[in-house]
Amino acid sequence: MTQGGLFKDGLKSREVFLVLTAIAMPISFSTWQALFNNFAHDMANLQGDGVGFIQSFREVPGFLSFTVIMLLIWFREQRFTVASLAILGIGTMITGFYPSFWGLMMTTFVMSVGFHYFESLHQSLTLQWIDKKSAPEVMGKIVSARSFAALISFGIVYLMLDAAGFDLKWVYLIGGGVTLAIALYAWFGFPEFKATVEQSKQIVIRKRYWLWYALVFMSGARRQIFVVFAGFLMVQKFGFSAGQMSLMFLANMAMTIYLAPKIGRLIGRIGERRMLIIEYTGLVVVFTGYAFASEAWMGVILYIVDHVFFAMAIAIKTYFQKIADPADIASSSGVSFTISHIVAIVIPAAFGFLWLTSPAYVFLSGTAMAAVSLVLAFMVPRDPEPGNESLIFRILPKPQPAE
Repeated sequence: MTQGGLFKDGLKSREVFLVLTAIAMPISFSTWQALFNNFAHDMANLQGDGVGFIQSFREVPGFLSFTVIMLLIWFREQRFTVASLAILGIGTMITGFYPSFWGLMMTTFVMSVGFHYFESLHQSLTLQWIDKKSAPEVMGKIVSARSFAALISFGIVYLMLDAAGFDLKWVYLIGGGVTLAIALYAWFGFPEFKATVEQSKQIVIRKRYWLWYALVFMSGARRQIFVVFAGFLMVQKFGFSAGQMSLMFLANMAMTIYLAPKIGRLIGRIGERRMLIIEYTGLVVVFTGYAFASEAWMGVILYIVDHVFFAMAIAIKTYFQKIADPADIASSSGVSFTISHIVAIVIPAAFGFLWLTSPAYVFLSGTAMAAVSLVLAFMVPRDPEPGNESLIFRILPKPQPAE
């Protein structure tokens, strides 16, 4: 893929496949996300501890993402990506029919298997198919496309709930069904593309990737504070309805659609190091703000700004692309999701109990996590490459230019 445009190679190209499947994912996941807190609170009668347990269980498939490599022995990566997308759609479709703790545990697990496997595989294909020079900008465009799909999804959810009065289970069914339909089209409508580099079929863990592993680990911890507790804060403390939550998500997506391509281009200009420093400095402020927010409008502003920072996480992916052996990408993508979910299994449940003591303690813990990430960001070199993976603890000598 070059800077000539996402669709310059035709409607059956790798580029279109990446964008179409990227769009299909948030149609389901945004529906699930927009409804979950209200569905859990109003229909399943769950409190913070119950929600925390379900969210922890949701991360188990993420922790097991390294098993993608084992399954790639039997399945082609492109086909496996589409199959995972279909599982995500099915899991979302059936969620609304099981309004209980154990029902949500089951449906959330199915949805999560599809979501996490898809995310790992889609990231792998993207890093393999996009050249390093244009990767930040193209990834920004993909994030923008995802956000546009999520915006449409949240808008439809809002209209179905507040204007048409749909039952939550039918909203789940429609959102998941659209994703499943796109997955079927992606399966039958695209040729099988040949791998650009033959990928390792073994689990790859290298010492020289240590800083990337650390950044991914801390990013996973930070994500849990946002995904699990920031939204629940709006529902429990400020009394937001499902329709109001959807409007807030709409604002999130609108900002990301506009800013993600610009953030991608900015990463290309200033580099991964500076972008990560900006991101984590901002997150220290955002999480501290959550802890002391006393008005709904404060929570909304923090939530929107927090979500925009997710687009800056492109820098972690492009940093890895620059330091990695191309044959390691598929294996390392699975490993990275496992690393990011080590704490994700623990945080929702453990912090669910901490929430019962004080929600502020949960968000101040997020402040501490952002501060650790900021320290790691300062270790990223300005020009990362094999042999120059970090400013300290270099494992390999930096390659010398050919004479």
